[in-house]
Amino acid sequence: MSTIKPNGTGLYLHFPWCERKCPYCDFNSHTKIGEQLPEVTMVQAMLHDLDLDIQRFGKRTIQTIFIGGGTPSLISEAQIGTLLEGAAQRLDFASDIEITMEANPGSSELKRFKGYRSAGVNRLSIGVQSFNPAQLTRLGRIHSSEEAQAAIAAAQRAGFDRINIDLMYGLEHQTPESAMEDVSSALQFDTGHISWYQLTIEPNTVFYKERPLLPDDDLIADIAEAGEQLLAENGYERYEVSAFSKPSQACRHNINYWQFGDYFGCGAGAHGKLSDSVSIVRTAKHRMPERYLEGLSLQNYTAQTNLLAAETLIAEFMLNALRLRIGSSLTQFEASTGLNPDVIAEPWRQLKREGLMVESPTLLRTTDRGWRFLNTVIERFLD
Repeated sequence: MSTIKPNGTGLYLHFPWCERKCPYCDFNSHTKIGEQLPEVTMVQAMLHDLDLDIQRFGKRTIQTIFIGGGTPSLISEAQIGTLLEGAAQRLDFASDIEITMEANPGSSELKRFKGYRSAGVNRLSIGVQSFNPAQLTRLGRIHSSEEAQAAIAAAQRAGFDRINIDLMYGLEHQTPESAMEDVSSALQFDTGHISWYQLTIEPNTVFYKERPLLPDDDLIADIAEAGEQLLAENGYERYEVSAFSKPSQACRHNINYWQFGDYFGCGAGAHGKLSDSVSIVRTAKHRMPERYLEGLSLQNYTAQTNLLAAETLIAEFMLNALRLRIGSSLTQFEASTGLNPDVIAEPWRQLKREGLMVESPTLLRTTDRGWRFLNTVIERFLD
């Protein structure tokens, strides 16, 4: 096995609360109870959690931070500032660090955008999902179309020049025309980044038990193609399966995931991936907020730790790296996994013969057709 040399290291911070659980959501989120969240205690726990991870895996230079949830914008500006200051005291921040925070378009949250910017957040990801009032109701969103537009404008006024708008397609009763209305509404703000992804029905969600009537595969394909074309016409490059950006606006934190980089994961339900020169470890923190907060006294926040075996490494590397339009390389495969490239030689040769991956002796990249059938390509490396 070769020496493992990950690209870089990020930090993922997870706040588990939201106003209301959406019927499609399978993330670790919990409806908040009462008006006051234990945000001060949670921030203390997250920093303590980080201390324990640093003791185990060592201090790193951090290129990116992503604050997700749940709904992190339910947390006060002061506590986001305390969290980021605490992380900066424990880790070395790159001079050009990207710090992204997810935010919902609720009226109470957008008032905090200036405070978040002052606390160090320099990129916002706003969960719009749709600008169509009927679709917002079907998706269980608690904001209106007007609030969504107001939130994007408020973020721009607060000084954010890097903003992502989250949009879904393949929704109940959706047509290509109504889907393009959503994309056009987002384009009016010229935010530089749009996540345009298909609604999928996941286990352990309300939609899994009460399945909505979604468009058929042919109609979804038409919607996806029309959306990609409209985004391209407006200067947005599809650099990942569901991510479109203008130059220099791609999400660096997510690119680190897709390039199989390392990252600390702190917070209830957070996942991490950290490596040394010979092994890669996945960590999962306790999902329930109450149990996670007990870590302050129990000195343990980790529910599960897995040492990745060779076959798992191949699957995870391909699952991430091939999502990027530029793909990866044999050199990066070996550096990220420590595995000899010979272990993927046979399925790679076969995929090239079938026109699903590009003809190259060093480049791991799908063709346009292979990208359309990415699940098929990835499955070949698991046989």
